[in-house]
Amino acid sequence: MAEKLINEFTVNRPIDEAWPVICDLERIAPCLPGAQLQEIEGEEYRGIVKVKLGAVSTQFKGAAHMTERDDENYRAALHAEGRDTGGRGNAAAEITAHAEALSPTSTRVEVVADLHITGKVAQFGRGIMADVSKKLMGQFAQNLNTMLDEDASPETATAVASSAGGSADTATAPAASAPAEGVRRIDGPASEPIDMAGMAGPALLKRLAPAAIAVLVLLLILRRRR
Repeated sequence: MAEKLINEFTVNRPIDEAWPVICDLERIAPCLPGAQLQEIEGEEYRGIVKVKLGAVSTQFKGAAHMTERDDENYRAALHAEGRDTGGRGNAAAEITAHAEALSPTSTRVEVVADLHITGKVAQFGRGIMADVSKKLMGQFAQNLNTMLDEDASPETATAVASSAGGSADTATAPAASAPAEGVRRIDGPASEPIDMAGMAGPALLKRLAPAAIAVLVLLLILRRRR
C-alpha cells in the first residue's frame, strides 16, 4: 500500500528556537508514540516502533537518516524504513518537514510522508492510516511542547546545575568532549505500543465489520450442520 500523508503541528516556541529541536532526532525520539531509539551510528538512527491491535502486538525494527537539511528555509527531509520483526511486512517512508513562523512565540510545522507498507498493517486501508497518523502527530506535538516547557522551567535548570556540581564550567564540559566512534547505544525507557484500535476508533471498527459478519454467518452454518 502506498499513501501520501500530510499533517501539521504547532510548537510553542519561536522558529529559530524550535527548528534546531525539530531536526534533533535523538532529542525528539522519546516524543514519538510507540517509538524507541536504540542506537546511533554516524548519521543513522536505529530503533523500533511498537504497534498493537487488541491482543495482537507487533513491532517494526528500522533505521532513519536525514537526507536534506536547509536551515535557511527551515526545510528538512528524512528517509526511514523498517521491517516487522515477525516477518509479516515492511514499511518505508520519505518524509519532509517545513516550518514557518506563526507568531514571535509559535511555529507551524507541516510534515509530508510518502508511505509504503506491505503485510498485515497495510490491510487497514488508506482512510484508517490517515486517521491514525493525524492522531499520532497530535500526540507527538503535545509531548514535544511538554518536553520544551520542562526544559525551560526554572526547576529543570536548577536540577541540571545541581547535578553538575553547580559549576558552569563543569556543566559545559561534556559538550566539549568528542563523540565516541562507532555505534552509540541509547539506554532509554521502553515505549508503549501504538494502540491501533484506540487510534482508529470507528473507522477501524467499520473496516472490521464485514469480517465479523462473515464469521457470524459461518458459525450459524456450522451449527445448522451439527
